[in-house]
Amino acid sequence: MTLPAFENMHIVRNQMITLRDGVRLATDIYLPLGSGPWPVVIERTPYDKSGPSRSEKRLDGLHLTREQMAAAFTEQGFVAIFQDCRGRYRSEGVFTKYINEGEDGYDTLRWIVEQPWCNGHIGSMGLSYAAHTQMAMACCNAPGLKTMVLDSGGFANAYQCGIRQGGAFELKQATWAYKQAQQSAAVQADPQLREALAQEDILDWFARMPWRPGHSPLRHVPEYENYLFEQWSHGDFDQYWKQLGIYAEGFYEQIPDIPVLFMSSWYDAYVSCTLDNFTAFTARKQSPQRLIMGPWLHGDRNISYSGNAEFGNAAPFDGNLGEDWLSCRVEWMQRWLKPTDAERSATHQVDVFLMGGGSGRKNAQGRLEHGGRWLKSPCWPLADSQQLNLYLTPQKALSPLAPVGPPSSLSYFSDPAHPVPTIGGSLTSGAPVFVGGAFNQIESPDFFGTRGDHSALCDRDDVVSFETQPLEHDWVVAGPVKVELWVHSSAPDTDFTAKLVDVYPPSDDYPQGYAMNITDGIIRCRYRDSWEHPAPLTPGEPFKVVIEPFATCNLFKRGHRLRLDIASSNFPRFDVNPNSGEAEGMGEHPQVARNTVHIGAGHPSRLILTVVNSAL
Repeated sequence: MTLPAFENMHIVRNQMITLRDGVRLATDIYLPLGSGPWPVVIERTPYDKSGPSRSEKRLDGLHLTREQMAAAFTEQGFVAIFQDCRGRYRSEGVFTKYINEGEDGYDTLRWIVEQPWCNGHIGSMGLSYAAHTQMAMACCNAPGLKTMVLDSGGFANAYQCGIRQGGAFELKQATWAYKQAQQSAAVQADPQLREALAQEDILDWFARMPWRPGHSPLRHVPEYENYLFEQWSHGDFDQYWKQLGIYAEGFYEQIPDIPVLFMSSWYDAYVSCTLDNFTAFTARKQSPQRLIMGPWLHGDRNISYSGNAEFGNAAPFDGNLGEDWLSCRVEWMQRWLKPTDAERSATHQVDVFLMGGGSGRKNAQGRLEHGGRWLKSPCWPLADSQQLNLYLTPQKALSPLAPVGPPSSLSYFSDPAHPVPTIGGSLTSGAPVFVGGAFNQIESPDFFGTRGDHSALCDRDDVVSFETQPLEHDWVVAGPVKVELWVHSSAPDTDFTAKLVDVYPPSDDYPQGYAMNITDGIIRCRYRDSWEHPAPLTPGEPFKVVIEPFATCNLFKRGHRLRLDIASSNFPRFDVNPNSGEAEGMGEHPQVARNTVHIGAGHPSRLILTVVNSAL
C-alpha cells in the first residue's frame, strides 16, 4: 500500500493512563484530523511503543515505523494507539511477564471508550507478546473490544505451549529474560548494572545448567530472575497455570463473540496456541474466524525460508495473501469495526501453507529447495482428512500394518550430562544460544551442544530412529501429529522426545541425503497419567506415554522416507531431565537412565498422522 503523510494526523505522545492500582502506562495516541468519534486500533507491547517492531518489514524491504503504521489507520478514519506494558520503557510499575496484561488491558480499554474521540468500537493487533496481551484482555471481556488480530501468540494454555510443553520447560524463556532484562528501566538507568549484565556469557551459563536463584545471569535484575524461576519451578498444572493471561482455555466463555484473525507459522513457537484457539472460537462463537499458517519463523512472514529450507516465491505474505500485511490489517479493521450485515454473516476462512514439493536442490544461497504452496479451506484440519497409523517395528521401520508376533524392545542410555542437541524446530527467542527452523539433522558445529563432526543425529547411541520405505507416491501430512509409545525406564523420572523428519534421498547436492525436521514434541514421564498429580516411575515397569508434537502441513514426496526419531532430550530447546525425580528446575543428583521402547502386539507403539485422503 502507498503510505500516507504524517501531517494528516494529530499525535499525543506518552499519555499516562492510570490503572486500578495507580500505576500509569505510557500511551501514544494517533488521531485523524477532524472531529470524531472514531473506532480505535490498539497494540499493547513490551518492546517499545515508540520504536519499530522487528517484524514490520515489507517484502520490498521497507521497515515500517510506528508513525507509518499509525498513518495508514488514521487515513482510513481510525485512532491508532500504541502502549508500553507495565514496567517497560516509559510505563510505570514492575514487569512480571504475562500476569498483569489482562487487567491492564481492561483498564486501558475502559479509559479509551470514555474518551470523546472514541466511538466505542475497538480492535486490537500485535505480534507475539502483543498477541498475548490481546488474548488476556479478551478473557476479561474488555470494554469495546470488537475484533482482534492475533499474530503468533495469544496463550490457549501456556503450560502446554509457550512456557512449558509436555511437562518440560521451554528455555526460550531464559534467553528472552536475559535479553529483555538488558532493556529494563533499572538496567538502562544504571551504567554499572548494564555493564554487569552485558558481561555475562549466556552460552557459558547454558553449559552450566541447572541455574539457581542468585546463581544465574539474571541475578543482577531480580524482577526478571524471580518470574523466570517461578515459571521454571511450577512443574505441576496447578492454579498458577490457570491465571488470567496465560490460560484462555479457562476463560473462553467470557471472551466476547467477535471475529479474530489468527496467524502463526509451522516453525513458530505458538503453533498449538494458534490452532487450539482457532478451533475453540469456531466451535464456541458465531462470528467468522480466519486462520493463516505460513512456513515462516516467528513473525518473519515476508522471509521465504526458515532455517536452511527455502519455500520459494509463494511463501511470503505480501503479494500472496494480500497486497501487504499492513493493508491486510487495515482492511480487517474496516470490515469488523465498520461491519455490514453481509460481513457479519461471512464464513470461516483458512489459508495454510503446504510445505514440500520443491526440487530438493541446493540454491545459490546454499539452502534446500523444499518448496510449497498455499491451500485454501473452510476448515482445519483440512477436508478429506483421515488418521494414518504407522507402527514401530523391531527392524526400526514404520509400518501401516498392526504388529503381530512376540514382543520386542529397543533400549538406549540417556545421560543428562550429554543431552541430544537442538537442531532447529518450532521455536523463537533463543538467540544467541539456539535458533528455529528447518535444518539437516546433523551435528553441525553451528549448533550449541553438538559434537561438531557433521555426523547424523540419528546415529547417536541415545537416539532410536524408525522410518518408512521410500514412498511410492506423495503423502500430504496436514494436521495433528501424535506419538504413542510403550516404554519403561531404570530411573524414577525421565523424558521421551519424538521428531518427525522428511528424509531426502542422496543427490548430487546432498550425497548423504538430507534429513529435514518437520515437527517435534516431548513428554516428562512423571506427568504420564496426570498434569496435576505427577508420580514417580517404577523402574522396569512398562507404561504408555503420548507425545503431541505441533501440527504440521508437509508434502513428503515420492522417493522420500518419513522418519521418527525417539530420544530423551532436546537441549537447549527444553530443560534437561536429570532422571532423578527431583523437583522441577532442580538437578543436584543427575543419573544416567536406561530407557526402553516396547514394540509388538502387546505394546503397539505407533506414530499417528493426519493425512489428506486424496494424497494417499
